[in-house]
Amino acid sequence: MPAENPFAARWETPFRLPPFAAIKPEHIRPAFDAALAKHKAEIAAIVADKAAPDFANTIEALERAGRALSRVGGVFYNLTGADTNEALQAIEREMSPITSRHWSAIMMDEGLFARVDAVNTKRDALGLDAEQARLLERSYKGFIRSGAKLGPEDKKRLAAINERLAGLGTQFSQNVLKDESSYALFIADQAGLAGLPEFLKAAMARAAADRGKPGQHAVTLSRSIIEPFLTFSTRRDLREEAFIAWSKRGENGGESDNRAIVAEMVKLRAEKARLLGYPTFAHFKLDDAMAKTPEHVRDLLELVWKPAKARAAREAADLAALAQDEGENGPIRPWDWRHYAEKVRQKTYALDEAVLKQYLQLDRVRQAAFDVAGKLFGLSFAERPELAGYHPDVRIFEVTEATTRRHIGLFIGDYFARSSKRSGAWMSAFRGQRKLDGETRPIIVNVCNFAKPAEGKPALLSLDDARTLFHEFGHALHGLLSDVTYGSLAGTAVARDFVELPSQLYEHWFLTREVMREYCHHAETAEPIPEALIEKIEKAQTFNQGFATVEYTSSALVDLAFHSLEEPAQIDPLAFEAAELARLGMPAEIIMRHRTPHFTHVFSGDGYSAGYYSYLWSEVMDADAFNAFTEAGDVFSAAVAEKLKRYIYAAGDTRDAAEAYTLFRGRLPTPDALLEKRGLAG
Repeated sequence: MPAENPFAARWETPFRLPPFAAIKPEHIRPAFDAALAKHKAEIAAIVADKAAPDFANTIEALERAGRALSRVGGVFYNLTGADTNEALQAIEREMSPITSRHWSAIMMDEGLFARVDAVNTKRDALGLDAEQARLLERSYKGFIRSGAKLGPEDKKRLAAINERLAGLGTQFSQNVLKDESSYALFIADQAGLAGLPEFLKAAMARAAADRGKPGQHAVTLSRSIIEPFLTFSTRRDLREEAFIAWSKRGENGGESDNRAIVAEMVKLRAEKARLLGYPTFAHFKLDDAMAKTPEHVRDLLELVWKPAKARAAREAADLAALAQDEGENGPIRPWDWRHYAEKVRQKTYALDEAVLKQYLQLDRVRQAAFDVAGKLFGLSFAERPELAGYHPDVRIFEVTEATTRRHIGLFIGDYFARSSKRSGAWMSAFRGQRKLDGETRPIIVNVCNFAKPAEGKPALLSLDDARTLFHEFGHALHGLLSDVTYGSLAGTAVARDFVELPSQLYEHWFLTREVMREYCHHAETAEPIPEALIEKIEKAQTFNQGFATVEYTSSALVDLAFHSLEEPAQIDPLAFEAAELARLGMPAEIIMRHRTPHFTHVFSGDGYSAGYYSYLWSEVMDADAFNAFTEAGDVFSAAVAEKLKRYIYAAGDTRDAAEAYTLFRGRLPTPDALLEKRGLAG
């Protein structure tokens, strides 16, 4: 690489933070090319080693290989998710097949696998410690699951499938972003704003100004705008128009339509599973998860589906009765649910979302997340405004151990929606943790899509937004607290249906009285949240849980159904989705939380494919895990927190997930606490 390329040398920035201001799109491809070449040379050196294969010269050597590639990818893929542009998207499309071919070549290299296999064969005689044994086990299984034992023709076909899937996944996510960022429902008159609270009108005005329509208001497809609009707008025609646009992302025809992509991905995934010796793709994915089999997953999903559907039917009747009282005699439609649910909630619990938001300031909720981590795990957070992020909205915090001031890592918060950012909320890493060859501390980022406030005004969150912030910060702590030797076992590199435990568990603390009393202060008066309002929040916790559970579980069941097909022919994704929902008896008033053409969890990569159930699987554990604190009589119990940190947050993938949970809790959980938490018990 030319010397002026920021990736050409070690970064001498504070904490070796990427020099974002210096990194331009034209630097990315040369950096990738150089890093790929270096990785190939490192792998070739391992294969050519004349010494007999052992843990150090094969498994640890593999751990060291590819660090340059991780550095480039850590920057690039975070930018393509959080602050992309046409140039970065073009590179992303170029690199998807190239990196897929690269990894297929490594994982199917006969000479390399022969060395890994030789080390694995004599594992019991190597004197490995527990983490080394786990790394060897995971490395060996990774090669097997990547096709290392296949014959030459099957390897060639599997590599072609992987390459095609990588390209399709990239295109899928870019199509969804295109549909999201290109849509806006502009409202030019006051009549179109009927029912909307001031915080939402301010966010919509800003969104319109950002899109070149100052003086108007825009409904965008960011959840921070579309969901409150559907909740508060009294204009049913506008709710319907916005809702249909939201639900039809990825199926509008033209270049951004994802239906053909889904059909091809489902077919290719099924073929991949067969090549690797599994009856379906779901069997392949779940074999490496806590659940192990599709049958176990379906059992859990159907356990909650029946009571959730019954609960949703009662909720729908309540909404219809209220709508009738207001003169709306037609059936409740999906664009009506949030609107009337909010009215029922106000009527039943006197809990008004617009009033509640005034007590949920972004800065204070984030500080609550920081301080809970301090009480549980002894961490301290200090903003470092002199450190430059990749976007002006980004804020960077140094994380230290409160008592020793030992550096733990950097935390980056990127909270506001913008058109260059994909929807949703997530945690990622610019750099992971490891101790091999010296301590390397992580750089972790949380990305959200909250509505940006007007200049000089505080950002206000909904209750769901606040829980989302705590959720993603739970993931961040999983990365920050990681304390392992080998980077490939660090942080969130755990089974997919275990990775949501630290995040979903962390949500519980926001809703404790201890946290709400201290951090929920009114944005204008600074008065703490009234005890009566906290009581209303507590009483309303199971409100609308039929809707929420049906919305989520239907998505998980459709995901599982797609990937349980043994030999899908030319599948019509929407017809398949409709048939599966009909089989389930999906209520007409509710749609899936993520309809298939924009289901990025499942089709923008392999992440949650056949794995969207993971949130519910982890919820069984998180409900039970928080009970450990309540049973101790202290939500900040030092003894329970120490075990939680040691066996869950700091341990990465150094143990089997079931073993890790049992070490923390003394046993595996049952679904009872989950059903009670969602109000579905009995």
